[in-house]
Amino acid sequence: MRVDGEGPITCLMVTDRALKCQEPSFSHKLQDRANRMCSWLCIGLDPDPDRLPGHLPRTTAGIVHFCRKIVEATGEYALGYKPNVAFFEALGPEGWTALHEIRACVPPGVPVIADAKRGDIGHTARAYGKAFFDVLGCDALTVNPYLGPDSLEPYMGHPGRCILVLTRTSNEGASVVQDRDIRGVPMYLAIARWAMDLDGPTEVGFVVGATQLSAIQNIRSDFPNALLLLPGVGVQGAGAHASAVAAAGDDGQQALISVSRQILYASSGRDFAEAAAREARALAAETWLG
Repeated sequence: MRVDGEGPITCLMVTDRALKCQEPSFSHKLQDRANRMCSWLCIGLDPDPDRLPGHLPRTTAGIVHFCRKIVEATGEYALGYKPNVAFFEALGPEGWTALHEIRACVPPGVPVIADAKRGDIGHTARAYGKAFFDVLGCDALTVNPYLGPDSLEPYMGHPGRCILVLTRTSNEGASVVQDRDIRGVPMYLAIARWAMDLDGPTEVGFVVGATQLSAIQNIRSDFPNALLLLPGVGVQGAGAHASAVAAAGDDGQQALISVSRQILYASSGRDFAEAAAREARALAAETWLG
């Protein structure tokens, strides 16, 4: 893979929101790193104690060791990492400490997305923003828009950071809510439209299940240059290359292709890190359309 930065550089369209702060936008930082790595692969860190390799203890220490080795082995291929907060919260008080330790092991300059799907009223949302952006030091946060625009506005004061708004997810029951007609458009698209109108230096992007190709196309049609995060590749059935093609924006590549279990559990033996690196290398190549 090309890592020296040579070759043509794809330019991002500069948005009004990006101009409100001097710090580069989250998308700009992603694009710069993607151009150097030839990868749009985002590796989800969803450590299930029951699926750790047999030689590792089913403890927080074992999980930290496991995730650290995954990060070290896949750093050449991963554009960024996406720890799923629920897997750490399930560990009790030690889980939050483990999450901090794993965040600290990701090298500086490598984007980290907190997959927390938070959504609450204003003062609570403000606390969530402080927790994940200021305390944990994440670059982006997945958020649930169900409470409406005022529940997302408190996140909008963080230059260089990004909220990734849930729109059309890949679970079976999503259609009951997300596909409902709202004045002639599906709810997920109506949400995307008002979310993009939020004001502030924080960037707004969207989470769209990689299995939902029509939803990806609909959102791309409205927002050609918006950042998309596409979970659902691998175990859930979507392909990395097909997802990258479906989600490509005007600039060619503007979608994070998220893969978790296919990489994390590529091997249950002592070679788990090496096996993860092999999977990551192959998947990264599939995400690159340049």
